[in-house]
Amino acid sequence: MMKKMKIFSNTNKQYTATFLAIFMFLFMSFTLRKDSQTTDNNFETVKNLDIFYTLYKELNLYYVDPIIPGDIIKTGIDAMLKSLDPYTVYIPESQIEDIKFMTTGQYGGIGAVIRKKGDYTVIYQPYENSPAIKGGLIAGDIILEIDGKSTKDMPSEQVSELLRGEPNTKLKILIERIGSDKPIEIEITREEIKRNSVPYYGIIEENIGYISLSSFTNTAASEVKDAFMELKNDKNIHSLVLDLRGNPGGLLIEAVKICNLFVDKGELIVSTKGKVAQWDKEYKASAEPIDKQIKIVVIVNSSSASASEIVAGCIQDLDRGIVIGQRTFGKGLVQTTRDLSYNGILKVTTAKYYIPSGRCIQALDYSHRNEDGSVGNIPDSLISEFKTKNGRKVFDGGGVTPDIEVEIERLSKISTSLILKDLIFDYSNYFKFKNKTISPVEEFSLSDKDFDNLVDFLKDKDFDYQTQTEENLNQLIESSKQEKYFETAEPELEILRQKFAHDKDKDLRLFRDEIIELLEQEIVLKYYFEKGAIIYGIKNDKEIKQAIEIIKNDEEYNSLLQPKN
Repeated sequence: MMKKMKIFSNTNKQYTATFLAIFMFLFMSFTLRKDSQTTDNNFETVKNLDIFYTLYKELNLYYVDPIIPGDIIKTGIDAMLKSLDPYTVYIPESQIEDIKFMTTGQYGGIGAVIRKKGDYTVIYQPYENSPAIKGGLIAGDIILEIDGKSTKDMPSEQVSELLRGEPNTKLKILIERIGSDKPIEIEITREEIKRNSVPYYGIIEENIGYISLSSFTNTAASEVKDAFMELKNDKNIHSLVLDLRGNPGGLLIEAVKICNLFVDKGELIVSTKGKVAQWDKEYKASAEPIDKQIKIVVIVNSSSASASEIVAGCIQDLDRGIVIGQRTFGKGLVQTTRDLSYNGILKVTTAKYYIPSGRCIQALDYSHRNEDGSVGNIPDSLISEFKTKNGRKVFDGGGVTPDIEVEIERLSKISTSLILKDLIFDYSNYFKFKNKTISPVEEFSLSDKDFDNLVDFLKDKDFDYQTQTEENLNQLIESSKQEKYFETAEPELEILRQKFAHDKDKDLRLFRDEIIELLEQEIVLKYYFEKGAIIYGIKNDKEIKQAIEIIKNDEEYNSLLQPKN
């Protein structure tokens, strides 16, 4: 017992010395920076750092249970940064690989998308030609152990950390697989995994090219350029559809380079303005464009963010093309990484960005939180009008509003339930187990017999749901009870309840086409990976069809680029 106390005492002295050194360093730093901060601000900073240090010291000395310094300090740092915005975060050395993946699309691992399913994590989709595929993993495999360590109840983030590692290192994965009576052990050699920013490009109709851009890594611009030049030189395209739906952004400079492919040299693409004036910068097209005449339609949705919004906003503000889809996410904040001690990184919001018309598309106002700590949208009273190059009206304060807004098609309740319960995913895996091959993507379709097999597969599965009508009726019943009308109206309400009660078998038939489309795309993903799923999705894509119609109609295309009277 005495020996333990002695060890604890020595450890405490080490932490005290460390914190004192940090405190003195910060004290000197802030007191010497009178040119950039006021004396009052210096005092407040040092005072609160002192409070933080003394509070930690008392906790370390007197808290009833042992304190793990790294964990408690990390918790404090995360809580402090959370009060600012969701993009300012501390990244410890153990998570540096995540930064590398976001900026380069590269990491060491097995190359598979995983997700939590029940008590375990499941292989959702291995990447094409990945170590996961080479090692024999397939979609639907349940990960039971990694190198002998059970993954039961383990968060999928922790499972991901175990799967990642240095290229050329081996790991053993114990899996449970459909059709197998006992677990299977698979050995995989990790490799350097590179995710392309352009997962697919091709021709969607005669002379109309299509490029899907999923992220803005450090190769995004070169991938877009290479894809475009191949389509232009080999396929003789006269129009381009650039698909940014679901693209969360990435490197700002890559967005600038992509815009530069289609706008005149010297055009302002984006500018950044922040607290540190010397970091304010204008990003202009620095090279001659590869094509400044071709028709462009950019497709966006509510998940198109950051660098995606720079590209869409620039194309719109310079009247270089048409934007269609739904209003974008509204992230107009710029992050910079700053190195910290012990190989940590601070990713900190340092500026806001402004697209060519001068507008900032930031939607949420983190500088003025509500009393409960929540964040609201920029109020209408603060939204300003700007003009595009041709004089069209555009507005700030909440993403890029498309020139043509396309309403989102809502899935039926039964389809939503089948997705959320993983039954579309499960049946696609069952289908692949039963069918080793399928037709090429362009020819593949499910038969009536396949649909009947799905119905049989679902008979013992739980995927109940409430229709909107049922939800509204239940609210009506609750209101009638509160207002004491229920007893007199109960017979009529019960008749309505029975009349509007959903029938799963009936709904399966009613929404057959919708369910078939979802299932076909999931099955194509299993056989032909991401590229195949994109090709399949194009043929029924409402936004792409609208983009084609706009491109074919010269009068409409040109009129959309002119100001309205």
